[in-house]
Amino acid sequence: MITQVTATRLIDAPLRRVYDQWTQFEEFPRFMSAVKSIHQIDDTHTRWDVEIAGAERTFDAVITHQVPDQKIAWASVEEPAHTGEVLFESEDGGTRVTLLMSWAPEGIVEQAGAMLNLDERAAERDLDRFADFIAERGAATGAWRGEVANGEPEADVLPEKAEGVDPDIRL
Repeated sequence: MITQVTATRLIDAPLRRVYDQWTQFEEFPRFMSAVKSIHQIDDTHTRWDVEIAGAERTFDAVITHQVPDQKIAWASVEEPAHTGEVLFESEDGGTRVTLLMSWAPEGIVEQAGAMLNLDERAAERDLDRFADFIAERGAATGAWRGEVANGEPEADVLPEKAEGVDPDIRL
């Protein structure tokens, strides 16, 4: 059984700040309830430690596609299957963030949670916490302005176009 989750939130912050903050994967535990830690291995690889319904798991993921201020997509490297993407759009002076995920729940507790749409509600609450995190900080904790295609980094935005943000910052 594959579960699909969609969550969207209009965040009262500029597109660039919202996107830049989302590239700081190691900050995810500050606003994503199931994420215990993320280790950024390199520009396209991460190791996630999560806890879902009391079940702890670790998995590696690869960023498969990334376009600054538009999209970040990822996929787990091994089982269990987990894919997703987050889309960013300017809207009404803020930024619409849309999170789309597909994953294979394991065990009866995860499957029941998926059937009751608990995953989708958790994703919506995570986006609410992300919006609060952005509002409290007033600035992104860092940024990575590179592009990724087919899991391979292509190029960073030239420093003179980075508007005062070092394109290689990854905190």
